[in-house]
Amino acid sequence: MSLPFLPGNSFNGSLGKTKYHKSHHFGYKNEVSMLVGDDKPGIGGELLRGQKIKPKNTVYPGGEGSNVPAWVAFDRQVLCFDAFFQEAVHEKREEQFRVRNCKIYFYLEDDSIQVIEPRAKNSGVPQGTLIRRHRIPKPAPNDDECYTVEDFNLGKEINLYSKVFKLTNCDDFTQNFMGKLGVRVQRPDSTPNDPYTKYRKAMDESMQPLRPYEKHDTLKQFLDHDRHVLRFFCYWDDTDNMFGDPRELVLHYFLADDTIEIREVIPPNSGRDAVPMFLKRGKLPKNIESLRQPGEVTSRTVLNVFGPTGHGGRYILDSLKTGAVHTHFYNDKDLTVGSVLNVWGRKIMLCDCDDFTKEYYRTKYGIGDFTNVPYKKDNYMRFEKEYPPYNGWGSEEDSLCSCMGLLPKPPKRDFIKFMEKDRRGLDSNVLRFLARMDTTKPIDMDRRFIISYFLSDDTILVFEPPVRNSGIIGGKFLERSRVKQPCQPLYSTKMSEYYLAQDLFVSARVTFNSHKFVLVDADEYAFHYMEAHSGEFRKSSIDSIIQKLSNILGKTPDEVRSFFAKNDPSGGGIISFEQLAELMRQVDPSITDQEVMTLARFYAEKTAEDAVNARSLVAITQEQLRKRNYEGFAKLVEDCMQNDKDKTGFLDVDTVRTVFHAHHVPLPDDILRAALAIAPVNEKGEVQYTEVVNSMNWRDRPVAPMQHKPVSDDSSWSGTKQDKSAVSSINYLRLLDDIFGKNSS
Repeated sequence: MSLPFLPGNSFNGSLGKTKYHKSHHFGYKNEVSMLVGDDKPGIGGELLRGQKIKPKNTVYPGGEGSNVPAWVAFDRQVLCFDAFFQEAVHEKREEQFRVRNCKIYFYLEDDSIQVIEPRAKNSGVPQGTLIRRHRIPKPAPNDDECYTVEDFNLGKEINLYSKVFKLTNCDDFTQNFMGKLGVRVQRPDSTPNDPYTKYRKAMDESMQPLRPYEKHDTLKQFLDHDRHVLRFFCYWDDTDNMFGDPRELVLHYFLADDTIEIREVIPPNSGRDAVPMFLKRGKLPKNIESLRQPGEVTSRTVLNVFGPTGHGGRYILDSLKTGAVHTHFYNDKDLTVGSVLNVWGRKIMLCDCDDFTKEYYRTKYGIGDFTNVPYKKDNYMRFEKEYPPYNGWGSEEDSLCSCMGLLPKPPKRDFIKFMEKDRRGLDSNVLRFLARMDTTKPIDMDRRFIISYFLSDDTILVFEPPVRNSGIIGGKFLERSRVKQPCQPLYSTKMSEYYLAQDLFVSARVTFNSHKFVLVDADEYAFHYMEAHSGEFRKSSIDSIIQKLSNILGKTPDEVRSFFAKNDPSGGGIISFEQLAELMRQVDPSITDQEVMTLARFYAEKTAEDAVNARSLVAITQEQLRKRNYEGFAKLVEDCMQNDKDKTGFLDVDTVRTVFHAHHVPLPDDILRAALAIAPVNEKGEVQYTEVVNSMNWRDRPVAPMQHKPVSDDSSWSGTKQDKSAVSSINYLRLLDDIFGKNSS
């Protein structure tokens, strides 16, 4: 029961109201004053009495998730309806109206509509886009509104610019979307038949051609097998004829049009002209027939002629082709390895085919046996090309190029090898060995030489460090050049053999220009490079060395372990490098110093000096960044975390290097590679990027500065055996476990 409208019982609707502005309802359009605010509210944004503001776009019900606009939520989402409209046809007896099918697309992002009529063959009606995509207003008197998604449903009729479209069907997406909006989608309706289309179809079926003929469709075969060619290697035995000899041929069968061509393989100095074709491309008949008379071979046969020639006369064609002349040609079914073809009276045997032909017959006909027939004759007429011997002028390559043509060209260098093996950062690609002379002269026995092998061009440089009061002037002993191996003739028709990188290893004996050297040591880079490329350097392959020792020692693990234990009085499983070398020579006298050094480096115990080298590298890295005043370490960690999708704290080395290059970190690439090499890694080989960045942070984690020492030159290097960083202690227990297995102990 409501309260009576008495003083004290009424309520003021303006209590708490703060907005009292009036909407603009009157204005000018085309200089005419009129009402322009029909859809605007009243005072303070409140609706007038009886006023309903119509939404300009489709209002979708709210759901779970973020509240994004329609043009983002429904991007590239389109409702598709099948529709038709009826078009009147005037002054035509065959049809009074025409039914035209079309597609209506409703774009959910902006409520735009597009109408497309699928193109029909020979329709005679302009088809395609009937209404371009835009928002379409409703017909009068609601022309101030545009169509929204609420106006669409199956069975409805929509008036688009005076054309009434009836919706008959929709796709699955449209049906699901309308159901989610709460719209009950009607059942699909069938499209009515077009009377004139039905009339034309019946008329076409009733028509019979007066001159039937067989149609051969060769376009499909051409499109399917264009540029597909079967190749057979053939043999023609022409020895029965006078001055005849065996002939090698190549038969090409073109699958596009079933034609055949044959080319002859003419060997050099055979006395025959190099004709381009043995048989011109065309269809090859199976049987040789006499030349047909003109008009005998035709596509049609005339049975009779009625009436005079010209006007009023007609003729009857033989649709059954009773008098046609058929010629049988070779096709792909007749071509098999071992078959004999009659090529215009010449018996040609198919002896072999290429891989494409084998795959074609294996796929199409299921043939798997392609046993070739031997047909090639002996090479009694073929001679190897011999070049004149080296004349001593220039290099051997220069002299060889002058024999290959009238205009000699300079020899080509291996540019790819030069670019890959050239000096790049800390990778010098130079293998340095310490050598002594293999002589009995007292003066030369104490001389030491540094042999540098350049991997970029296989050249060798020999340098002798100067020694005070030795009576010998040091310096370059041999200029950088390629060195021939000994015991080769000076002037020969074959190219000389030169020293390669695989010929140089510790304890190897080499001869450079009649000077004999013994390689006694190598630098750290040479050992590391040879171990990294153990497939090329067999003396530095730990797998081959272990296999060699396993074959020699056999199945006597107890004796070998006791033999090693005698040289380890403390029982800690550690022996010195000299003890390992002596024991290995007792086991295998033929073992080289290179192999012993490889074993020692692989099974060496880690010492505290490795940490010292790591600290020095960190100090050098911080010094480089401090000089350039780089402080973007937080950005580096943030970018690395963004690339770390699984949030494991580890990334692969290439990704970390890419992040550093993207932030323009002022570090040389060789120092960055070295810093990543000493970083903590996981089982997959990925580095811990936070630790890498923190080690470079000279602001928060500074280390004692250390001056970066340049790489020593040839004159200051005297071998790794005298270096303090050389391997000194070896864990022989791990070595024995790898030789005999862990279960043998």
